[in-house]
Amino acid sequence: MQALERYLASRPMPPAVVADVGWVNGLAAIRQLARAGIPVIALDQRKSALGFRSRYGFAVLAPDPLTEREAYVELLLRLGDAIGRPTPVFPTHDDHLSAIAGAAGRLGERFRYPFPAWEVLEQVQRKRHQLERAVELGVPTPRTANEPTSDLGFPVLVKPSDPVEFRRVFKRQSFRCETRAELDEAWERARPYDPLVQELIPGGDEELYTLGSYLSADGEALGLFCGRKLRQTPAGVGTARIGEAVWVDEVVEQGLALVRGLGAHGIAQTEFKRDPRDGAFKLMEVNPRLWQWHGLAAACGVDLPRIAYWDLLGARLPPARSNGTQKRWAITHVAGTRPAIVRPPYVDAVFARDDPGPALAQAGRLVRGLRR
Repeated sequence: MQALERYLASRPMPPAVVADVGWVNGLAAIRQLARAGIPVIALDQRKSALGFRSRYGFAVLAPDPLTEREAYVELLLRLGDAIGRPTPVFPTHDDHLSAIAGAAGRLGERFRYPFPAWEVLEQVQRKRHQLERAVELGVPTPRTANEPTSDLGFPVLVKPSDPVEFRRVFKRQSFRCETRAELDEAWERARPYDPLVQELIPGGDEELYTLGSYLSADGEALGLFCGRKLRQTPAGVGTARIGEAVWVDEVVEQGLALVRGLGAHGIAQTEFKRDPRDGAFKLMEVNPRLWQWHGLAAACGVDLPRIAYWDLLGARLPPARSNGTQKRWAITHVAGTRPAIVRPPYVDAVFARDDPGPALAQAGRLVRGLRR
C-alpha cells in the first residue's frame, strides 16, 4: 500500500481499478484508461496475469474472488482506504463482478460502479431471467426448455442459468449435445447450476452480433458500439478470436430495449445470433461488464472504460457511437490454435508498440507451448 501511495502521489488524476487483468479484456481496459492519463491499478489473483506485464498499470496481487471472497473484499477495503477518494472500478469477468457488486454495501463510497445495484445485477446475470424478460419485451430468443426434451431437435445446448460457478468447474460456457443420451447426461452434470435446454441456432460464428453499451444511471446511452464476431475459439461456442465493427439498427434497438428492460445501467455486452431461417436476431446473452473484444469499440471511437470513468466521476462526455467502418480486431496468436490472420490494419488484442511487455509474455507462452 505504501508503494501504491507513492505511485498515486505522482499522478494528479483520480485512479481507476481494473479487476481481472488475466487476459485481453483487462489488458485493453488498462491501456485505454492509461492512455487517457488515468492512473490504473491492475488487480488479479494470478501472478501470470497478462495485464501485469503492461507498463501502464500498477499491479496488485489479490485473493481469488470466487474461492476467497472475504479476503478479496478485505483487500478492496484496504485498497479503497489507501486511494482515499472515490475510484471507478471495472471488473472484466463475472467472478470479480459478483464479488464487488455483492460487497458494494461494505465498500461504500470508496468506489464508483459501472453496473447496477446488486439486487438488480444478480438477476441480470441469470440467463433464465434474461430470456424471460426478453420474451416479455418482444425480443426474439431461441426455443428454450426448462427440462430435457427431444422436441427441440438436435443438436441442443445445455446452458447454466447461473454461469459463474459452472464455468469454474467445467471450463466452458455450455454443453453441446448431439443425442438424447448426451442431453440427459449433460443435464445431470449441470443440474446444480439451474440449467436450460436451448436449440442451437444454425449458422457460423460470423452470425454472432454484439451491442456494446454504456448507459448512465438516468438511462442516457453515452456509448454505443455494434459489431459481429468472425471467428471464435473453439468454433461455435467459444470466445471471440476475430471481430468486426458493423452497425445493425435492429441489434442496437433490441439490445438497448433489453438492457433498459432489465433495469440495468453501466457497461453491458448484449449478444445476438442471426437466425438464417427467419432472419431474426435472437438473444444469446447479456454480460453486464466489459467483454473480450471491447478494444475494437475504442478503435471505433467508443472507449467505454473512459466514457464510464468520467460519467462515474460526474463529468459526463458527449454521447458516442461506432461509425461502422468495418474495422477489425483479432487475437493473432493463441497457444494450441492456428493463427488468426487478418489483413492489416487491424487492432491486435495483445501487441502494442507503446506497451510491448504483454506481447513478449505471450510470445514466451507460445514458445513454451511448442516445446511441450
